[in-house]
Amino acid sequence: MNHAVGCSTRADSTQAVSEALDQALAGLGAAPVTLALLLVTHQHRDAFPRILAEIHRRASPAGLVGCTGDGLISGAREIEDEPALTLWLASWPGGRVRTFRLEFEPVEGADEGGRFTGWHEPMPEVSEKPTFLLFPEPFTSPAHLLLEWLNREYPGSAAFGGVASGGFGPGQNRVFVDEEIHDSGIAGAIVTGVRVETIVSQGCRPIGKPFVITKSEKNVLLGLGGKPAYEQLVGLFESLETHDRELMQRALHVGQVVDERRETFARGDLIVRNVMGVDRESGAVAITEVIRPGRTIQFMVRDAESAKEDLRALLKARRDRGALPPGAGAILCSCNGRGSRMFGSPDQDSSAVAETFAGTPLAGFFAGGEIGPVGGRNFLHGFTASLALFVPE
Repeated sequence: MNHAVGCSTRADSTQAVSEALDQALAGLGAAPVTLALLLVTHQHRDAFPRILAEIHRRASPAGLVGCTGDGLISGAREIEDEPALTLWLASWPGGRVRTFRLEFEPVEGADEGGRFTGWHEPMPEVSEKPTFLLFPEPFTSPAHLLLEWLNREYPGSAAFGGVASGGFGPGQNRVFVDEEIHDSGIAGAIVTGVRVETIVSQGCRPIGKPFVITKSEKNVLLGLGGKPAYEQLVGLFESLETHDRELMQRALHVGQVVDERRETFARGDLIVRNVMGVDRESGAVAITEVIRPGRTIQFMVRDAESAKEDLRALLKARRDRGALPPGAGAILCSCNGRGSRMFGSPDQDSSAVAETFAGTPLAGFFAGGEIGPVGGRNFLHGFTASLALFVPE
């Protein structure tokens, strides 16, 4: 098992793909390419067909997936606001990759709003614990519906990836599958026979104590711990120091425990969603997730320092379990609201990963939504850094 990454910031597309291929192929040596991941900014859009053709000519990958990105990641570097092309290559002698492209077909009256088509038969067995690498186009692909289906049909299997970014309307983003280029759908790969670990940093810090939902309606919290939700929120606000009060007013979130069977829970067991607003008169608090009574929630805040601390704590926890062996590789999908926009300077997420797993080839991009598991279920996230580690047994 081996991985390598190549990256170029040349504006000339021919030179960019050549430089990235030179670097990646040199790192991989003579090993055959099982999977290629292509991440590229929109400045190269006119050359996408030539770029794909050159990658297949020189690298001959068994499968290729990828998409356009608002900014790219290569090693410890985050590349923002300039042309870039990142190519990540994996050689998995004992692994299998099946690439696919899904299209969403709305179905009137269906409970889930429609269905996805494009799977290649036969699908893997549940016992194989496949990993699904997913790169959706945001304007045509309700990725959360696909994740709900995967959670039902493949319980315990991980989905990982990021939503194509950089385009501001339908038809502007691109996803890649083998030698095909599409402006809609989901590009993906089913990976079996490869050990994949995931780390999802949602960038939030808990405040106050957990609450049990005692009354709710769809996505509206009405009662927490037997009192109106807004009353509990006011009590929490009054108990905090000035800095956290300021964060509550501009960056308040809710973390919901994913697996209520756990007696204790930590940050990795909570799925974080935004607080949309409050109604003082009714005592309601609206969030961006359907909730039900009996579930446990924790109010949370997010800022640059919380996001840094959360990612580094999760990375340290993984490192404390043991160093990654030679031959490992990593892919990082970081929200396009992070980077310089959040931290004031680039390279915060990428350098944290690169420093923790020194020498591990790392590629990634700034996504319009990040995919990764929390508490054993797969979710679509925002403002998150989602990391996949491909680890030799």
